[in-house]
Amino acid sequence: MAERNVRGTELAPCGDDPVTGFYRDCHCRCGPEDVGLHAVCAVMTREFLDHQAAVGNDLITPRPQWQFPGLRPGDRWCVVAARWLQAHLDGAAAPVVLEATSERALEIIPLELLEQHAVDVPPDASTL
Repeated sequence: MAERNVRGTELAPCGDDPVTGFYRDCHCRCGPEDVGLHAVCAVMTREFLDHQAAVGNDLITPRPQWQFPGLRPGDRWCVVAARWLQAHLDGAAAPVVLEATSERALEIIPLELLEQHAVDVPPDASTL
């Protein structure tokens, strides 16, 4: 059965520029190898990126050995559910694309929190 999003429908792609997902397939799919649970399709903001760097999760610096390009505000990226929740608790949560967020995120984050940060992604996501 195909993985579903937090709304119970088919999981939509999160991002292809840069290509995201634990499996680098543009989706926030969470198979058994994904122990970090890269389930939340988040739209990067400067505040979120700075927060993540401050807590030891540098999402800005490119890491070619892991096919990681480094992120900028406006990029959509499948982030670890626990890291997103940590940012929320610290007041720095990134906007969330619910249709592209895996239902597995609900193992860690209540749907109500995700809905509070839900966003429709405009054509130029860097404006968020």
